[in-house]
Amino acid sequence: MPLMDLSYRKNIKNLLKNEQIKPLKRLGQNFLVNNKAIKKIIKAANLNLEDLVLEIGPGLGALTTELAKRVKKVIAVEKDKNMVKLLEENLRFENLEIVNKDILKFVPRLKNYKIVANLPFYLTSPVVRRFLENVKSKPQQMILIVQKEVGQRICANPLKMSILAISVQAYAKTEIVSYVSKKSFWPVPKVDSAIIRITPCLSNYTYLYPKKREIFFKIVKAGFSQPRKQLINNLSKKLMFNK
Repeated sequence: MPLMDLSYRKNIKNLLKNEQIKPLKRLGQNFLVNNKAIKKIIKAANLNLEDLVLEIGPGLGALTTELAKRVKKVIAVEKDKNMVKLLEENLRFENLEIVNKDILKFVPRLKNYKIVANLPFYLTSPVVRRFLENVKSKPQQMILIVQKEVGQRICANPLKMSILAISVQAYAKTEIVSYVSKKSFWPVPKVDSAIIRITPCLSNYTYLYPKKREIFFKIVKAGFSQPRKQLINNLSKKLMFNK
């Protein structure tokens, strides 16, 4: 169990002040300080006592605490050594494993797991792409807090799709679960956030094997190279074929 309520803004400020630690902008550290938002994430993940959860960037552990109460095991991957130290000192759960590593270098040797994370904004695209394309063991689903605009782009319908939307929806079903005010974080970021659900469609990987994937995304990038021009003109120019 946690030694204090880690979703309470005052507790977080006092804890960091006592440890002489400041949130790092370069790591996108904006701690979730809203219990309602945490409950929305938990509900969206549809957790049970048999679940294995990979949490990315647990920070001080507000979300980690609620995950550990509800699942079989939580693996929390945190890059910042200061945060790891505080997590180890303040969280007491037998089913919690804390890993001090960059998530982009972490190799998950897991099966039947879910990803639940309050992602630093700069990590959204690299993390989603890594776990949809590169790791052998795909998650059953990802429940992520991301920048509102990015969440809307990822979950866009066909008429409003971008390269980002296609690169995610080629592999998975996406949906926006809810929105979270920027005031739900400390330090307060400049923009609001969205909770999104990404559910990989394993059948899609049969068609998008590596060589075919390369061709597919080459065509997609060519199509979006000059959005205001006709598609046939973009494709013929970038892929060098006659119309």
